[in-house]
Amino acid sequence: MSKRRTSLKFFKYDDNFVTYRAGDVIFKEGEHGEHMYVVKAGNVDLKVKGMTVETIEVGEILGEMALLDQESRSASAVAATDCQLVPIDNQRFQFLVSETPYFAIEVMQIMARRLRHMNQAKS
Repeated sequence: MSKRRTSLKFFKYDDNFVTYRAGDVIFKEGEHGEHMYVVKAGNVDLKVKGMTVETIEVGEILGEMALLDQESRSASAVAATDCQLVPIDNQRFQFLVSETPYFAIEVMQIMARRLRHMNQAKS
């Protein structure tokens, strides 16, 4: 299955984005999260206990778990390159899930892929 998601592609046209410079911390493991993000430009490293576990590329998401379970961040996110991220708060997330069913499926697919990856890394 491809990492590219069809319903996430429309975020490349979103004018509401935040810019980070390479090395900037976007969020820290253990923090409360109020947004997930779609990468509009650049790359973001996800780190657990300081180790990079995945690099998130254009058109992919990060931080989605905080919106789903209201728990603290399970990883830190650091801009690997200069990047632009589209923030999605809980209200917008709920709207996207209810109005765009493929969005919800793609979020679940991404989470399943990451869980499988983490399980394989532990083996």
